[in-house]
Amino acid sequence: MCGLCGEVRFGSSRADVQTVERMAATLSTRGPDDAGAWAHGRIAFGHRRLALIDLSDASAQPMADPLSGLTGVLNGCIYNYRELRAELAAAGHRFFSDGDTEVVLKAYAQWGPDFARRLIGTFAVAIAERDSGRIVLARDRLGVKPLYLSEQPGLLRFASTLPALLAGGGVDTSIDPVALSHYLSFHSVVPAPRTILAGVRKLPPATVRVIEPDGTSTDHVYWEPDFSRRAEHRSWTERDWQEALLESLATAVQRRSIADVEVGVLLSGGLDSSLVVALLARLGSGSGRLRTFSIGFEDGGGHRGDEFRYSDLVAEMFGTDHQRIRIGDGDLVQPVEACIEAMPEPMISHDCVAFYLLSEVVSAHVPVVQSGQGADEVLGGYHWYPPFAQVSRSAALGTYDRVFLDRTAAELSEMLSPELLHATRSSDRLLRGLDPARAWLAEHFDRPGAETAADAAMRMDTTVMLVDDPVKRVDSMTMAHGLEARMPFLDHEFVELAAACPVPYKLARGGKGVLKQAARGLLPGPVIDRPKGYFPVPALVHLDGKLAERVRDTLESPEARRRGLFRPEYVAALLRDPNAGRTPLNGNKLWQLATLEMWLQAQGIPA
Repeated sequence: MCGLCGEVRFGSSRADVQTVERMAATLSTRGPDDAGAWAHGRIAFGHRRLALIDLSDASAQPMADPLSGLTGVLNGCIYNYRELRAELAAAGHRFFSDGDTEVVLKAYAQWGPDFARRLIGTFAVAIAERDSGRIVLARDRLGVKPLYLSEQPGLLRFASTLPALLAGGGVDTSIDPVALSHYLSFHSVVPAPRTILAGVRKLPPATVRVIEPDGTSTDHVYWEPDFSRRAEHRSWTERDWQEALLESLATAVQRRSIADVEVGVLLSGGLDSSLVVALLARLGSGSGRLRTFSIGFEDGGGHRGDEFRYSDLVAEMFGTDHQRIRIGDGDLVQPVEACIEAMPEPMISHDCVAFYLLSEVVSAHVPVVQSGQGADEVLGGYHWYPPFAQVSRSAALGTYDRVFLDRTAAELSEMLSPELLHATRSSDRLLRGLDPARAWLAEHFDRPGAETAADAAMRMDTTVMLVDDPVKRVDSMTMAHGLEARMPFLDHEFVELAAACPVPYKLARGGKGVLKQAARGLLPGPVIDRPKGYFPVPALVHLDGKLAERVRDTLESPEARRRGLFRPEYVAALLRDPNAGRTPLNGNKLWQLATLEMWLQAQGIPA
């Protein structure tokens, strides 16, 4: 929920409140209910509020606490705020609101930078200390809530979206060649702290950054899941794991029901969102029927466009107030352009368009939804995980390269302009003669704390790929319509338990075997045993018609030619057959290039 931004000056000059207000205005869709700004000397905060907990003005932001001398802004929700409030009250703290923002401030006053360890939830937060002039930034463990940063001479700006920083001005908008290599190789994922723009960075997940008045800073990483087996689980059977994971998920679902408004569910018809519905139904959804929503598109290019047959089964079984949202086969160019403009960074998944259109409708009915994102990463549900069970730990990186990465280093050399290729090769991230993305992956795979090759792959996907693809996709597309999405499979306690679960239990029965067995008796058999599905938008899987024309116009535009990111002959070859170039994950290579250029143009990035 919400959007935040701020400016910190290092020196004697005062913060520019008008700039902060201009940044906050770009966040209006994230917080349609209220707006606020605060300034004190060299520090200014801005906020847009989506009121979900304590709907009164007492929880308006930015929030100042005169007793502690702290002022803060919060984007997100602290699910254990009531328990923390009781603990803090027992320690002598007094409260003037009934919301979670004040609890975060009191928690920092009580525990300092360790406060983030006490928070269960999704959050990005900025806190200013009145007496010391110190600034503290923090982000939740799985990076559900974003926090972008722009450092310029003598100042730091931060915001919930990258476009908000652009609205502040002065950002170096040149392309980061290393980030571009990640984008083109790592399925559009650009790991923190980089973004596609050289002048914008993002705070990594599970990080508290303490910034001193002189601009020096210290990062504290407060959480990292261990993908190894634990002694306390040695005697557990598969049934024990099923029961433990189901109990942990039920707790996560209950936590994400905390709100002073109605909470619905995005029901895709897959196992994960269906299980969320089942657990919510078991908990009871309050005074009325649980609202569920599904989206479907017209079939096309040999791809089915909806999964209503499964979502209908679940809705009927649990008696939900269910709404089908069907998108016709008309022109998708305008929705695609609106979706791309709403992206905080360029993202290639066609799911973005589905979430954007779904959220547009759902936000008119409920302000909060739960969804099933994250289960495939933490419980081995994707088709690329089984090969890892057949190789040694030392072969994990090579296997990941083969089954997941979009392009080889040789293809990168063929497609990037000579100037960008030189900049990429001369970067300080090169390792072992690899391109930057593979060098980064090599470092990550070498870290301890992942017992097997499959563990290493799932750790990568849970802590990196998930953060900067599915999670970012869901947060940005829902918040583009003032809709808060909550993901119980990303409850950090559930993730810790899933990480410790033996790999064979996770990969059994075609993936997520332990979850499938846990769901027996709760869900219809066809939903549990169905083939793995995706959020289908056939028109983006198979480019044709007006959308294919829009792609061609984008990549042949004067702006794209002036920008010169890619060799003309490489682009021309893709345009000759728009659907021939495919990645190992069956992504469209042409769409990947077009998305980047469309996003750059939508954000007004000069060529």
